[in-house]
Amino acid sequence: MFTFILLLLGCSGFVVSKTVTYNWDITWVTASPDGFARPVIGINGKWPCPAIEVDLHDRLVVNVYNKLGNESTSLHWHGLPQRDTAVMDGSTGITQCPIPPGERFTYDFLVDQPGTYWYHSHNLGQFPDGLRGPIIVHDQNAPFADKVDGEIIFTMSDWYHEQMPTLLNTYQSKKNVETNAGLEPIPDTPLINDQQDAKVHLEPGKTYLLHIFNLGNFVGFAVLFDDHPFTVVSVDGTYTEITDVKDKNIRIATGQRWSFLITAKPNRDKNYAIFVTEDINMFTPPVGYNPNATAWLVYDDQKPLPPPLVIYGFDFFDDMSLSPYDHQPLLDKVDHHIHLETGFANISGIHRATINGVTYLTPKVPSLYTALTVGPEYASNPLVYGVNTNPIILKKDEVVEIVLNNNHYNLHPWHLHGHQFQVVQRSDPNTGPFTGYGNLSSSPLRRDTVMANIQSHLVIRFRADNPGVWAFHCHIEWHVEAGLTVTLIEAPDQLQGKNHIPADHIGACEKYPQLYEGNAAGNTKEPLNLDGSLTEPSDDIHGAIYTTSAATNNNNTKEKNSASAAISNAYTKEKHKKSEYYRGRQYPRQFR
Repeated sequence: MFTFILLLLGCSGFVVSKTVTYNWDITWVTASPDGFARPVIGINGKWPCPAIEVDLHDRLVVNVYNKLGNESTSLHWHGLPQRDTAVMDGSTGITQCPIPPGERFTYDFLVDQPGTYWYHSHNLGQFPDGLRGPIIVHDQNAPFADKVDGEIIFTMSDWYHEQMPTLLNTYQSKKNVETNAGLEPIPDTPLINDQQDAKVHLEPGKTYLLHIFNLGNFVGFAVLFDDHPFTVVSVDGTYTEITDVKDKNIRIATGQRWSFLITAKPNRDKNYAIFVTEDINMFTPPVGYNPNATAWLVYDDQKPLPPPLVIYGFDFFDDMSLSPYDHQPLLDKVDHHIHLETGFANISGIHRATINGVTYLTPKVPSLYTALTVGPEYASNPLVYGVNTNPIILKKDEVVEIVLNNNHYNLHPWHLHGHQFQVVQRSDPNTGPFTGYGNLSSSPLRRDTVMANIQSHLVIRFRADNPGVWAFHCHIEWHVEAGLTVTLIEAPDQLQGKNHIPADHIGACEKYPQLYEGNAAGNTKEPLNLDGSLTEPSDDIHGAIYTTSAATNNNNTKEKNSASAAISNAYTKEKHKKSEYYRGRQYPRQFR
């Protein structure tokens, strides 16, 4: 559905925009993208989930009806900043309550940033079961618009045969620490465009805007189009100087997006292979595991498809060499320094992620709702958000620098909600923690998701000009559920009296039920009294599996998860032996 409106943009005149409305039933669907039939979470009875395409300055309205029956849900709009609409960000525990089965929920916001984004469930580890899809925000004034004849969506993802509630229950268990060093489940196969043997059709001589997404749960990908070089024009929604990749490979972390110009051959003489491989430096594959996937660039369906490419080594293009098209200068006067030490620890017998020694646990009240309900005298006090949300208060318009030391033996893709950030410094693998600045770019790369190398550090900067409550977290879904999250409470004094929680959002809390007023413990009378807030992780979690009897205790409590075992779900009958996921794991090798 489209409704046209006029927007006045400063002195530039009127821009015609429209309201784009989607009505989505979130449903179970049976799919077999790699030949193995399993339940997946789809939209309106179909899977893969549809792409959203809007124009810059459109208003996007998505009406959600949760028809899953046995799971709660949500939708997050990855990379879209939600200026003045923090309540629409879609992160359960941070900006909303989970949407329980049988409930309706509306997301409604202006799309004020062009580029390539995606949507996914941001609820208790759910999205790898299929609830995710691309978002394309078209811009007729893009700096490369006159070069484009058509557009192509190209997604990559790691795929599991088992459902997330079962996998999460195994991963976050004491037994996993005892038998598997607490390591993550290994995916069964990589997918391209949610299938195997995907075909991308090209017309000779045309130039395409190619949008590449990593919609996966865990691993990064490398991608190569045979004899079709890429020209970078955008990363994570930031226009870049048009840059030729030449003969280098592209490495894409979970949550990242790249946009390229690719020009088709002048004739239909033959078809070409596309090579995609999972980054096996992030896990040790079992014997016989195939991390590779092949798709094809097709000029003529009547001609044979070439064999898969054989690649003996990688020479990766360095995204740090890119410059933003607008040449935004380095934010060089830092007002607020944040230092984060990240790693993993055994907490209550469970392998948990930690930031400055603290593992994130979901509060009883979503943190944004706490900011809006504890009153102006307490909203800027980090104590009201609970120690285990890793809360950090930011002042309006201050320049924020985050120095993040990755003390772990694996790579981690870090994603910031509500902002694009400048990637000021990213050190090579095994170079250790931050000790000082190197040669800084005068106009650094901007993106919303950046990969931290093994045992290394990152430095990012952004201006706190978007009041709200925003997650900063590793985008490996296993690690989100293990607690690798910080909560940034940005300009909470500016939120007072200017934001409200929509009635249907409150309704979701009431029906779930979950508290939606007060501090992290739900205390509305004594905001500094956190008695009853969560401080210890559970070893019996079941992801988004839903029961009304214990929903008020949140997903971290044993009461809810024990009750969830009684849920009848016909889709959970197909099981795999856990040894397929957990055998023979060792520490990953350094990314070469």
